[in-house]
Amino acid sequence: MLSLLSKSSAFFTKRPLLSNVISTGFLFGSGDFLAQSFFSPEEKYDIYRTLRAVSYGSIVFAPIGFRWYKLLGSIQFPARSFKSDRAKVTLNTVARVAVDQLVFAPFIGIPLYYTCMALFERKEHPFEEVTSKLNKHWAPTLWSNWSIWPVFQFFNFYLVPLHLRLLMVNLFSIGWNCYLSYRLNIKHAPLLASEQDVDPENQVML
Repeated sequence: MLSLLSKSSAFFTKRPLLSNVISTGFLFGSGDFLAQSFFSPEEKYDIYRTLRAVSYGSIVFAPIGFRWYKLLGSIQFPARSFKSDRAKVTLNTVARVAVDQLVFAPFIGIPLYYTCMALFERKEHPFEEVTSKLNKHWAPTLWSNWSIWPVFQFFNFYLVPLHLRLLMVNLFSIGWNCYLSYRLNIKHAPLLASEQDVDPENQVML
């Protein structure tokens, strides 16, 4: 096991972009596989849906995520601003988490996912499909994101070397990708009762 981790770390160090393209595509596909297996087991498995998830992870998210984490790694306050190394690391980490969660998540990561996945479906009216998915899913997904990711990202930025941070995100994201895939493909019942639409005149759940 230690040997495997050592080889993986060496590969991510030597070929960071390629390794992230491969791992991100695989893990997005794994998330969709779990979503189909656990949340719609009665339906026929949709291999094209999984391939869309793999394509998004490899072609879109991996290169963007790779560069984004390099950018976050460059965010740091001047060394003279701190009395100790621990204070420096802690405040730099807080700043990186804040930028990640207040900039990337709401304005890049979540909109990009729903936009690309809607376009990958090649519907007859792609603009309307993208608009519909963003209107329906952006806010609930963002609130779910903020309920789990800030804590994880703090420890990720604080403890994990730069070249392995996207891998850690992707491993943690297996469950998150499962949620995204389920949310993206939900057709009838909403994920949470609080997300149901209500007829304001009749007060009847739709």
